[in-house]
Amino acid sequence: MSLKQAPARIIGWALPYWTRGAAGRETPEELFRVLYFGWLVAFVFKVLGASWDVSWHFRWLRDDLAPPHLLNTVGTVLAVALTIVHWYTGYGVDRTASRLIQWGTGTFLIAIPLDLINHRINGLDITAWSPSHALLFIGTALMIAGVIRGWFVTAPAGRLRTVVLTCLFGFFLENAIFPSQHQEYGVLGLAAWIRGEPDAEPQLLNFAAESLGRPVDLVAIQNFSLPVPDAVYSVYAGVVGMIILVMARIMVGRTGTATMIAIGYLAYRMLIWPLLVAGGFPGSAIPFFLLLAALAVDLAFLVPLPAYVRPLVGTALVTAGVYGGLYLQDLLLEAPPYAPSSWPLAAGLLVAVWLLAEVFTRRYRLRAEDAVAAVH
Repeated sequence: MSLKQAPARIIGWALPYWTRGAAGRETPEELFRVLYFGWLVAFVFKVLGASWDVSWHFRWLRDDLAPPHLLNTVGTVLAVALTIVHWYTGYGVDRTASRLIQWGTGTFLIAIPLDLINHRINGLDITAWSPSHALLFIGTALMIAGVIRGWFVTAPAGRLRTVVLTCLFGFFLENAIFPSQHQEYGVLGLAAWIRGEPDAEPQLLNFAAESLGRPVDLVAIQNFSLPVPDAVYSVYAGVVGMIILVMARIMVGRTGTATMIAIGYLAYRMLIWPLLVAGGFPGSAIPFFLLLAALAVDLAFLVPLPAYVRPLVGTALVTAGVYGGLYLQDLLLEAPPYAPSSWPLAAGLLVAVWLLAEVFTRRYRLRAEDAVAAVH
């Protein structure tokens, strides 16, 4: 088939499926594979664009049409198209999955103009933890949650089901960890400035200083590089990052699930790091501590305990993994600033959300043993 013939062939294949239907309708196997392969491709583009974007903004001032934004836009366009297909045809999703995807995509699309307005008014948004950025992360999280739900209730049993579900949780973890990359880049960026070898262009340094009404000095650079309290990094990783790994272990149901997701995420960060640095962009502190924390999650599920006792034991193991891992990383390599004394807060929040996860997954039949091919 020539390139000229390809569009006509694709349209000819897709048109018979373009019929209005309710979510949960029986989905042809070939269409099902295409839809979820499309989601994987969309998330790959979004991750690549996001990874480049955060490094980009530690070197240059913001640009709406910067290459990372364009790369991310490719993934967004694919996601919007897939959202419309699910909504209109009802193929490949149940009602809950479809609504999550719609709400996620809608939130993301609303966040884009709000973020642009914010930047037009305030210039560079100094921190990844801003409200407009939060809407982008929340929208993406809802979108991925909907795709996870859709795959969970519709995919047939088998190795492919397990592999794709694990990958989708990997994307979920990446999106959740993304705002923390501000500290992961910031700790190295601050060190580079102190050495007299700043990664950022003078225009960016000047802007960061002017935003605080200061000269380009240590206070200004520290506020740009590490704008949130140290406890944010460790508590966020110890609660949000870990509950995603816990949910993955519950829903996938395979020994080592959390560890495999952490290995995959870290492998990606280790691959993208030299590529960015070779391209002249700043590097980041890779969160290697996640591996020890993920091992603790999997260990918690190896212990034969009642379901509602496991969160208590698991929280102790995982909190030790997070804070012990951060301590070792800071000792041996480089870790973002964190607050060791924040572990009781992280532990208290984690045990609460872990207990909720146990109740939620049982009530709504989201555990691995509950999985059935509901649509096929």
